[in-house]
Amino acid sequence: MTTGPPLISVCLPVYNARRYVAQAVESILGQTLGDFEFLILDDGSTDGSRPILEGYAARDPRIRLTSRANRGLVATLNELIDQARGEFLARMDADDIALPDRFRRQVDYLRAHPECSVVGCRARLIDPDGDPLCDWFTERPHEEIDTLLLREDAVGSVICHPSVLMRRDAVLAAGKYRDFAVGEELDLFLRLAESSRLAILPDVLLEYRQHPESFTHRPLQRTVRPDCRRAIVADARRRRNLPRPPAPAAPIPAAAPTASQAAASDRENWVWWALGAGNVGTARKHAWRIFARNPLALRSWRLVYCALRGR
Repeated sequence: MTTGPPLISVCLPVYNARRYVAQAVESILGQTLGDFEFLILDDGSTDGSRPILEGYAARDPRIRLTSRANRGLVATLNELIDQARGEFLARMDADDIALPDRFRRQVDYLRAHPECSVVGCRARLIDPDGDPLCDWFTERPHEEIDTLLLREDAVGSVICHPSVLMRRDAVLAAGKYRDFAVGEELDLFLRLAESSRLAILPDVLLEYRQHPESFTHRPLQRTVRPDCRRAIVADARRRRNLPRPPAPAAPIPAAAPTASQAAASDRENWVWWALGAGNVGTARKHAWRIFARNPLALRSWRLVYCALRGR
């Protein structure tokens, strides 16, 4: 262990992630670039995540574990940034898996591109069991990333948030994360793009887990995300003195889906994503699970047929 500050501060917020957190932690400890401090903040977990984290902290001195009552994701992220001493901040989520060369590849990129403050990567979407669904996120030039971030009608993310490595000084100068119900990363990326460049590496360096219990899959987040995005983008356009784009036609209001409806919709998406990427085994697994829950639905039969056919 060196006495000076580490090269990277890994920021891992944890809230009720007992099923997956060991894999996430081990993927960080297994990085080929090991010059990092591993900051883990348990945000009031009630499912037994904390003892798992304490076990890892006792074995690896790079881990600095903090536990406290629940305060939410944005407060947790900002607290981790305040603890950080590294030149770079590495975001990580408690249900994802970083591939071994992630840090080395991202540090090399930022060293070679001093004008860039954020570098993400392509990510492989995996299901709750860790089976592959498809690859997501696309290498783009900064100008295209910024243009897509500024679209009010965009669906999904341009940069995979838990995949990014960021310059700590740039994040501090931008004011860290601001407290939105959802979309705090979009707001931060837009502010960073006003003084530096953003990049996405073309290689898959993160396995990005999809599961109904994750924050972005909760029914409330499905309904609030478009409103938050419009507010964040409108604020960025005001800062840049850009005209606000024409408002899209108002959609017919819909009730938020129940947790079971949301889970069913997720699983159907997983079937189509896996089929499109050629991951037929994963598609068949989820098609059969949908069929077992609702064998009388025509959609269930269609999913099984397409999965068995392989397209």
